[in-house]
Amino acid sequence: MNKSIIFNGIPVSYHDAGKGRPVVLLHGYLESGEVWQPLTERLSREFRVLAADLPGHGRSGVAGEEHTMEFLADAVRSVIADAGVDRVMMVGHSLGGYVALAFAELWPDLLSGYVLFHSHPHADSAETIEKRHREIAVVRAGKKNIMYPGNVSMMFSERNLRAMPEALDRIKEIASGNSAEGIIALLKGMISRPSRQSVIESGIVPLLWILGRGDLYFTPEMALRDVKLPANAEVAILENSGHLGFIEETERSVQLITDFARRISWYNE
Repeated sequence: MNKSIIFNGIPVSYHDAGKGRPVVLLHGYLESGEVWQPLTERLSREFRVLAADLPGHGRSGVAGEEHTMEFLADAVRSVIADAGVDRVMMVGHSLGGYVALAFAELWPDLLSGYVLFHSHPHADSAETIEKRHREIAVVRAGKKNIMYPGNVSMMFSERNLRAMPEALDRIKEIASGNSAEGIIALLKGMISRPSRQSVIESGIVPLLWILGRGDLYFTPEMALRDVKLPANAEVAILENSGHLGFIEETERSVQLITDFARRISWYNE
């Protein structure tokens, strides 16, 4: 069921499916909640799944020139409140992982656990910031349609890019639906975000960190660099995935997330 709330004067859309313990799915840059469909379909057999469109993407509105990770996390908090749940497990893909980390920093008491999916806690490097500024310039010039196909193609491992043409086309279609204003707002928010390595290292919330061996955006080694994992954090590497493991290795992803959800403590159990 598709639902919508008003947050900060803009609509924020989310999909609500299944029954059970609540799992919140946060998509990545150039995506929308729709990208999770293969995972939502399977997880909703055991859990209540809330898949949000982060402000700036999907059916959600744009609130200004920059959407910080804190702003996005607050929007997600409003979605959780609208759904009538008070403690969730959160799964964040890429940008969604940055939002999940901001959420964990601000409202750890609302989380039973969180999953970083092809994401990391580091601030943008100078090289990445320069790349994002170039993308902003392209989008402002009215040429977003020449920018996103290359970005989407990099989300798949080299092998899966050739083997999954239908999935590639679907992600491109989702990306094409995002507005220029929303793309810029999220790019600016990613540029300005701080490192949240300390959030992971604090161990205040249990963590499952899923990475792809063939990720063309950053290797597992780059994501994990210098991070001192606490005892309640675990890492899983998808050996046959790039940046979209929940599509490239759906069943393995479902199993990892389900097993983690069954292990963590919910409420006062």
